[in-house]
Amino acid sequence: MAESSAGAASHEVIATRAAYLEATAAIAAGNGPVGIDAERASGFTYSQRAYLIQVYRRGAGTFLFDPPAIGRFDELNDVLAPAEWILHAASQDLACLREVGLDPARIFDTELAARLLGLPRVGLGTVVEELLGIHLAKEHSAANWSTRPLPESWLVYAALDVELLPDLHDVMVGMLAESGKTEIAAEEFAATLARETKAVRSEPWRRLSGIHSIRGVRNLAVARELWLARDALAQQLDVSPGRLVPDASLTAAARVAPSSRQALADLREFSGRASRSELDRWWGAVQAGLTTEDLPSSRPNGDTLPPPRAWGDRNPEADARYKAARAVIVSVADELSMPVENLLTPEHLRRVAWTPPDPVDAASVAQTLAGLGARPWQIDATAQLIADAFVDAHQKLDSPPDSAS
Repeated sequence: MAESSAGAASHEVIATRAAYLEATAAIAAGNGPVGIDAERASGFTYSQRAYLIQVYRRGAGTFLFDPPAIGRFDELNDVLAPAEWILHAASQDLACLREVGLDPARIFDTELAARLLGLPRVGLGTVVEELLGIHLAKEHSAANWSTRPLPESWLVYAALDVELLPDLHDVMVGMLAESGKTEIAAEEFAATLARETKAVRSEPWRRLSGIHSIRGVRNLAVARELWLARDALAQQLDVSPGRLVPDASLTAAARVAPSSRQALADLREFSGRASRSELDRWWGAVQAGLTTEDLPSSRPNGDTLPPPRAWGDRNPEADARYKAARAVIVSVADELSMPVENLLTPEHLRRVAWTPPDPVDAASVAQTLAGLGARPWQIDATAQLIADAFVDAHQKLDSPPDSAS
């Protein structure tokens, strides 16, 4: 098991600049890669900021930092700049770490490594148990980390999340080398670091759960205005929108599009605490939706492809290409002992199948995949096979059916 934490033996949270700077000096004196994790309050707060940042380094120990109290972590970032940072599911934490000035130059993602190694389950607890033989309880993973003070049991949990990462890293480095996947992992880790933060959706209100049940653009306008009103209040209060008013309440109101404040109040589904205390706000949103001339389209904007199950009717040639190529990709993923989505992003395969390059050959498929964001190792493993599958699918479509004997 990892060495016991020296920097936070009693699991005290570092919440002052002076203590933070002292901890930074101690971490600088440590050695090797650094385990790092962040705890947010998803589902409780509007923001996705970090409410606890855990750092572990051999020779230094474990340190639990309170980001809202400390502010920026530029000094720690400078100290750790040359080191490899070990995270589990890095894409989930990089944004909130960067928000406070922690921006690694090199990472090792244990969750992504587990996928590339073909482990059946990739949660930190199960990976630690399988590779290190240590049971890691995960009972506080969905806790409200904006709570102050943080309970001692939560801090113990948070410390263990990083204390085991260097040991896990060492085991996985060996496994990747044995399976010939060291370079593959390096490309994937670099791609995770380089990936830009998700762009803000042009119509985020369309994420409203149950929106598919709303008929008519006027009702969609009501849904949009209700969503925007809830989002503004949630941001103001720093509360998760769903904790104010559930999606089901908004979609129920949008389906009915009540014609009066009282009619809105009488809706059975619109009966939560915030639904009542902020009734004027919601009624104002309904009125805005009922009167606006800026009506939304009935379908989302953008270049979203239809679901593959509809391709047979809408684009039979693309359907044939997709099915032929996917069968080959699944086979290769099995040979490499990794999930098919890690061998090639499903959206990339759908895009190239829907709009194939001209001519259809390995070079043009490779160029298309590169433009979509596929990594070099993914292109090397799939481009020729996809091109061959497309050609075979086209030939089968063009071949006349065998005549009956």
